[in-house]
Amino acid sequence: MNSVEQEILRIAQEECAEVVQAISKVFRFGMDETHNGVTNRAHLTEEVGDLVCMIELMIESKLIDAVEVAKAGVKKKEKLAK
Repeated sequence: MNSVEQEILRIAQEECAEVVQAISKVFRFGMDETHNGVTNRAHLTEEVGDLVCMIELMIESKLIDAVEVAKAGVKKKEKLAK
């Protein structure tokens, strides 16, 4: 793995942690509670967007395969439907 791929994975890891933290704040304080002028909903949306960007970069750099990611998503939705 080259240094660019490592950096993509490191940043993706950080973004995952930030999404977890944003979700925790939603559970603790509510979706529409405001902190520093930003709602928890807006903050969560921003963090999820950052994570989506990193997922796209993982696909573009061939770290993961878009088709396999889509298949995994379908499987997860099927599992959640049960």
